[in-house]
Amino acid sequence: MATQDDDGNKGSDRIKDSAQQIWLAGLGAFAKMQQEGSKAFEALVKDGAGLQKKTQQAAEETLAQAQTRMAGFANEFGTKAAGQWGKLENIFEERVARALEKLGVPSAAEHAALQARVAALEAELQRRQGKSAAAPARSASRKTAGRSAAPATAAKKAVRRGSSSKPG
Repeated sequence: MATQDDDGNKGSDRIKDSAQQIWLAGLGAFAKMQQEGSKAFEALVKDGAGLQKKTQQAAEETLAQAQTRMAGFANEFGTKAAGQWGKLENIFEERVARALEKLGVPSAAEHAALQARVAALEAELQRRQGKSAAAPARSASRKTAGRSAAPATAAKKAVRRGSSSKPG
């Protein structure tokens, strides 16, 4: 019976030895990972930093492209809006002109013609005033001047009164 006990002890010794070897292999792997783990961690950090730089560059390029496209869209929209604004402005101007015409307000062309007519009349008045000042005073009884000179004479007197500081 001694042979069975010896065989049982040998089997349990083998299991103990095997378990001991597994345990030691685990401790060895743990020690090796501690030594090389910091190196592996540093390598992973370095790889991660490189990947982050590449990702940031790609994102910046994409952002620049998007900004360029948006600027193009904004310019295109601005051009279209300006064209539409011009049309709206023309419609508004036409409607205001029609409303002013209905109210009897003279148009810009009519106003300009009236200004030109007033300027011509002022020039004629100045010309006539210049002739009468240059020539000696003619007799008031003379009827050749007649009614056409009467408004000019009245205007001369009004101008003289307005420009003179003395009543007269």
